[in-house]
Amino acid sequence: MEKLKWIKVCGQSPYFEDEDGRSWTPIGQNDALTWPELQGLFLRKNFSEAEEYLAYLSASGVTCLRIMLEYCQTENRYLERPAGNFQRNMIHFWDDLFTLCEKYKLRLMLTPFDTFWMSRRWNFHPYNARNGGPCKSKWQWLSSDETRDAIKNRLSFVIRRWGGSGVIFGWDLWNELHPRHNKKRIEGLSDFITDVSDYVKNLELELFGKTHPQTVSVFAPDLDHYAMHDIVFRHPALDFTSIHLYKKPQIDSPRNSFDAAFVTGEMIKEALIHTPEFKPFLDSEHGPIDFFRRNRKNLPDDFDDNYFLTIQWAHIASGAAGGGMRWPYRHPHTLTHGMRCAQKNLSEFVELIRWNKFNRKNLADVIRINDPTIAVFACGDFSQVIVWLLQRPLRKLKTKNKNYSIVSIPDLANGNYRISLWDTKKGLIEDRLMSKTETTLNISLQMSSDNVAIAITAVC
Repeated sequence: MEKLKWIKVCGQSPYFEDEDGRSWTPIGQNDALTWPELQGLFLRKNFSEAEEYLAYLSASGVTCLRIMLEYCQTENRYLERPAGNFQRNMIHFWDDLFTLCEKYKLRLMLTPFDTFWMSRRWNFHPYNARNGGPCKSKWQWLSSDETRDAIKNRLSFVIRRWGGSGVIFGWDLWNELHPRHNKKRIEGLSDFITDVSDYVKNLELELFGKTHPQTVSVFAPDLDHYAMHDIVFRHPALDFTSIHLYKKPQIDSPRNSFDAAFVTGEMIKEALIHTPEFKPFLDSEHGPIDFFRRNRKNLPDDFDDNYFLTIQWAHIASGAAGGGMRWPYRHPHTLTHGMRCAQKNLSEFVELIRWNKFNRKNLADVIRINDPTIAVFACGDFSQVIVWLLQRPLRKLKTKNKNYSIVSIPDLANGNYRISLWDTKKGLIEDRLMSKTETTLNISLQMSSDNVAIAITAVC
């Protein structure tokens, strides 16, 4: 079986490629050890069911799962117990998961701790000093030297056992970085990132001669509240930027999918302003968090499928890498068949773009359409553009036969272009060739549904 190549940031664009220079796009969602599809790997209670699930993901165009090394909502999935003693059953779980991901060409974004449940159930956690651990208080996770050493020890164990694998896409060094775990201080957060990042990179270089990409994640509302932009977006040790796209109420408790998509586009546009050139940006967690917690039930499947699809397309069309990483917020924690179809559709669309040569900028305010009921999400450079058009919920689409003219970016180079019109449920609608010799490139199309994507690529 051919080993998966390591993933790295492209040298000339804010996206990802493998060691051979082939573009790679993160398409997937969050998953967990105790959720239905993967729980059978623990103690090998149902290995075949877990393998069927991962094969299904691969067939659905999924390329990446974000997953925590432990999930401590219960007492039997700690990676260490006591601290420093790595549990045999958990090691076997991860051995099997790495083997299966290699087989089905899936990669993992790994984050070392489930900080949400770790905080809520701190009294039980092996890192608590009451349980023989290194830390007296959950407010000192990031400031305690002893806890810092324990974090490094955990990462060292994982790197030495599994770190040579291309299954690892990258490290989310800390899930939802927050001052509350640093004695409620902003000061010191940057030093924490530098310390842990350098440790991981130096160990990987020593063992393998190369490194996996790194990020830290942050809960989006905390960015402005705590003025964390420099730490999260511009820290020199981090290879890509990741935030958790939550916003009340449009994403957290959605009433319609348009508002969720629109806010996603606006948040990504803002994020790209803070993100350095050539550094990828992606959402690594989103979903209807408030609706799920308040109502203890799922969004209706049809509504949720459309909510998922529109956030996915707003994400990639606005200039982020991939379609974003949904946290299911469903009973049980699984994505629907409709969501898998949306991922498959996106995985086929991404083949139209030369990502390692796509130095995009957000173009939502540049591209025009002659119908104010259509919202434009777009990104591009001088030779490639992605446009996604979404009907605003102001009135029903009554003009299916009307042609809409899109005004392209002003600095699109003169030349020949392939224009690919894309149905976000059915796939390719039409390919056409057009030449640009004037100031703008005008594309006429018919909106036969409430949204359509367009890939504009220079013909070499």
